[in-house]
Amino acid sequence: MGQDNFTPQKRSSSGLPTTTGTGTSARAASAVRVLPRGRQIQKTFNNIKITILCGFVTILVLRGTIGVGNLGSSEADAVNQNLIEETNRILAEIRSDSDPDEFINGTQSSNPNVTYTLGPKIGNWDAERRRWLQSNPEFPSLVNGKPRVLLVTGSPPKPCDNPIGDHYLLKAIKNKIDYCRIHGIEIVYNLAHLDMELAGYWAKLPLIRKLMLSHPEVEWIWWMDSDAMFTDMVFEIPLGKYEKHNLVIHGYPDLLFDQKSWIALNTGSFLFRNCQWSLDLLDAWAPMGPKGTIREEAGKVLTANLKGRPAFEADDQSALIYLLLSQKDLWMEKVFVENSYYLHGYWAGLVDRYEEMIEKYHPGLGDERWPFVTHFVGCKPCGSYGDYPVERCLSSMERAFNFADNQVLKLYGFRHRGLLSPKIKRIRNETATPLESVDQFDIRRHPVQGSSGSHS
Repeated sequence: MGQDNFTPQKRSSSGLPTTTGTGTSARAASAVRVLPRGRQIQKTFNNIKITILCGFVTILVLRGTIGVGNLGSSEADAVNQNLIEETNRILAEIRSDSDPDEFINGTQSSNPNVTYTLGPKIGNWDAERRRWLQSNPEFPSLVNGKPRVLLVTGSPPKPCDNPIGDHYLLKAIKNKIDYCRIHGIEIVYNLAHLDMELAGYWAKLPLIRKLMLSHPEVEWIWWMDSDAMFTDMVFEIPLGKYEKHNLVIHGYPDLLFDQKSWIALNTGSFLFRNCQWSLDLLDAWAPMGPKGTIREEAGKVLTANLKGRPAFEADDQSALIYLLLSQKDLWMEKVFVENSYYLHGYWAGLVDRYEEMIEKYHPGLGDERWPFVTHFVGCKPCGSYGDYPVERCLSSMERAFNFADNQVLKLYGFRHRGLLSPKIKRIRNETATPLESVDQFDIRRHPVQGSSGSHS
């Protein structure tokens, strides 16, 4: 069990196994960069294209010049415009065929074998953050006796492929804002790619690092995917339970250590403590993420070593699982694998049971009886593809949103007419003495059996 039984499989063709030790990230990233000879061949091929283009344009210009004299000014302009469009089209094709790793952020990469990093190495963050907090008492890391938490989520900068996807992204962020408002949590919604090398599932890593360094007053950074919703508006994460831990993530130890499953953990919702350990883990996690050859070759290693993983490019979840398995002694002491409540709840087994939950249970439980988070893994409401029929995904997201929204609307005396209906109805008569009914309906004031206190 654990590291003793875990032997990473080496691939001589890619050279990207992550084994125990501190030099693995450098070997992983350096081994899969494009070889200089391949880059040289690509450049030579592009130069040949440009030479052919120049000859082609010269012929077109000469032909146009000879014949333009017999044409009117409007026809001559049309000929010139066609030449320009044709030239731009060919240049665009050449650019699209060029090596995507040749230019990074507009400048040529000086050394393609340098290990990818999220930024300059920081080695004394705990001391620096402690001094900053002492010098800025107006920004305490504890608020009303509770650690300050920043919820972070986001979506791609471009509109969704289908407008209905934007509609459900809007509902999902409204859901998160409601939860944060009720529980005094700060929230950031990000639409920018802070590092184009880490686009896609990996975009969360540079964002989390930037927020840690720019908000030293925040004790916990809580990442949540855009396709996850709070469905228990009463439940609070028992942060006191994690005093000795720096990463809290939903998962199952037996799947992680015994089966080495690629779904043993879920990175759709997890918490990072703002500390040096977390920065170090991000630095060790990121080198498998740069898009292109590195991510593709890393994906082969992950598929070879993690049970049940399909063959596709490296994703952040598989990479984290692989890192924790191959370097267990280095990281696992500070990782809390949580499953006593649903920090991540797989939607397919939950959304059809909401009526049963309403009949038998109550908010504040957070587990399978009333899930804290419902995560729509595989639905991809913003994309043009997914693992499930789009109609099923959208109707299930509507049910989850209204299931949670009813808990918020109850504060004001309303509820949805049904879990698939956006319309609401009144459930409380107006009164001339409204403060008498506040305690009855305010979900924050109810002590609930089986809530976060029972998990401490």
